[in-house]
Parts: sequence; structure tokens; C-alpha cells
Amino acid sequence: MKLLMVSGDRSILEGKRGAFWYTLEEMAKHWDRIDVICPKPTVVGSELWVPSSENKPADNVHFHPSSKGLWYQILHVRNTGLRLVKEYKHDVMTVHEYPPFFNGLGGAMISTKTKIPFALEVHHLVGFPTASGWKEWIGRWMTPRVLPGNCRSASHVRTVNSAVRDQLIAWGSDPDHIAVVPSFYLDAQTLTPDPSIAKTYDVAFCARLVANKGLRNVLKAMVKLDGKTLLVIGDGPERKKSEALAKKLGIESRVHFVGWQKENADVYKALQTAKVFVMNSLSEGGPRSALEAMALGIPVVSTPVGVMPDVIEDNLRGVISTGQPGDLVDVIGELLENDARREELSRQGRTILNYFERSKLIKMYADFLMSLV
Repeated sequence: MKLLMVSGDRSILEGKRGAFWYTLEEMAKHWDRIDVICPKPTVVGSELWVPSSENKPADNVHFHPSSKGLWYQILHVRNTGLRLVKEYKHDVMTVHEYPPFFNGLGGAMISTKTKIPFALEVHHLVGFPTASGWKEWIGRWMTPRVLPGNCRSASHVRTVNSAVRDQLIAWGSDPDHIAVVPSFYLDAQTLTPDPSIAKTYDVAFCARLVANKGLRNVLKAMVKLDGKTLLVIGDGPERKKSEALAKKLGIESRVHFVGWQKENADVYKALQTAKVFVMNSLSEGGPRSALEAMALGIPVVSTPVGVMPDVIEDNLRGVISTGQPGDLVDVIGELLENDARREELSRQGRTILNYFERSKLIKMYADFLMSLV
């Protein structure tokens, strides 16, 4: 069977082996061909990307990036999709949807023209429960006005956690039209704790550095965590501002920004140098990084967003925080002073692999899409 995928993720075309790479690597085992339509890469020089067996997750995965900006995306999705379906006769299409909802609109055009069944995937709701800035406020305003209609045009809707499903139902979506199919694929073989790695940091933070991730509040909390150190893994538009804030707060000597790590293995090694992991987002679909930290046996402090309320229940496997600086100081400080509690959370966190094992969940994902044919 052949799958047409419409995605906003261009990380592979930018030379990154992140979650999308490893998802497609496993997904490729279940399909004869996968075509991925995506926006134009944003990294300087990425237009020189040339497909090969070395920089693709699998030989049967093919990328079709736009050559123009985001405002052309609807036409790029529509025109490229119609051409590909005509040439390769895809069996099913899946569309990753998010504001400004260009993917869903383009996907609906393809489905109307070709009659190909398609799933609309809603991984998280931008700006819910809290918007981090004006862009997310726009997304929060648009979502209930546009997304329910796009959901009705799809053959089926996939959410990755129950919170998103419940919100879509509250906006009028048919419960029978929505399936919860988790996307938090954890590889037990690579997520194996390495006891030889020394704990050189007290706290680790790992995310794309955008306002929504809540790093500012973590930095403010570090001011009152006297002498404690923070490792920041990731890159993004907020990095320079965050580095400047660390300097302004007088903690730059205790905060280490290491940037983006190309391979997952490098991320996992870096995470294990910390005693505690903090996920402080205002809204999320997952997040995968917190689940990976748990699988590595690192005690996790998390805000109650995405799948985390389902995973961390009654402070099992982790600790829920409001994400405000004062609460972070209390929660992180208590964990750093309590070795027994950290060991207990480490042991409990490792059980997350029982729920989100990579190959099992991706087969579930593939089966869900094939069921639409």
C-alpha cells in the first residue's frame, strides 16, 4: 500500500535526525511507498538537499518540499498531491494539521478531487490551555473557528492524547469520528540508562527554544536555586533572548546552552548528565522529550499539558508543577535534596516504555491509516 503524507515538519531536509526521522524509518516498514509533502526548509543552505539513501530514513520515503513561502502552501499541497496521486495511485492520505490550517485545506482539495480517504492528525491545539504570545493567541482564536470544519471534511481524525479529543468533541466533532492513536514512540533499545555517565548538572531542559516552552520561568527559578546548574538542550528563535536573560539574572555561569544535537543518542547522553528533567511548556501534544527522560530513568518535573496528566497521575512517574518560578523552586529544590525520592521516580519512570514502545505504536498508527481504505 502507498501513503501520501502532508506534514509541516521539514527537519529531515534540514539535516536533523529527530523524532520525524525515526517515525518515518519505522513507518516505511509498513508501506510500499511514502510520499511526504512539506514546506520549504528554513535553514540556510538546505535548498541544496539532495535525496539519497544516506540522508533519507528509508529508500521508499520520498520528500516533496515547496520551493516558495508558507503562503503558497495550500497550492503546493494541492498541486503536488494531485500530481503524486495520479502518478503513484496512493491508497490513503494523512494530513498533519495546525494553524493556519493550510495543510487541512489543501488535503481536503486533494481528497475531493481524487476520492482518496484521508486522516486529519491534530497533535496539539496551539494556545491551549495557555497562549505564550501574540502568534499563539491568533492560533487560539482561529482554531475553534476553522478546525472543526476541517475535521468534518476528513475520513477520520487522529489525536495523540485524550485532552485534544475531548476539546474537539466540545467543539461539536463526532466522538465516533475521532481516534486516539499516541505518537510518542519510544525505542527501548536506545533509551537504556548508562550508569557510567556522571551527573554533572542538576537540571536539564530539552526543547525547541520558543516562548511556548517556558524556559524563561525555568531560568528565573534557577536564580533562587543557589549554586544549582542547568543544561539547556535545543535551539530556536528564543535562544539569544534566553542567553541574555541568564546573563541579566546573573546565572550565566550556571547555565550551559549546548544547542541542537544531531542524533537522538547525543540527546540521550546529554540528558543523563542531569539529576532532574524539567518540561515547562504552556501547551503540548506530548511532549516526547519528557517521556524519553522518564524512560532514561531521569525524574521529571512537568506542567499539566498534553499527555502528561495521563502519564503523571498522583505524582507517580514524575511531579506536576504549575510552571511558575516559585513552584519550580519548591518542586525542583525538594527533589534535588531527596535522593530516595529521585530513585523512586527513576524506577517508576522507566515503566513508561511499557505504554509507548516504538514499533508497537507505529504499527498501530499504520493499521489505523490502512483501516480508512
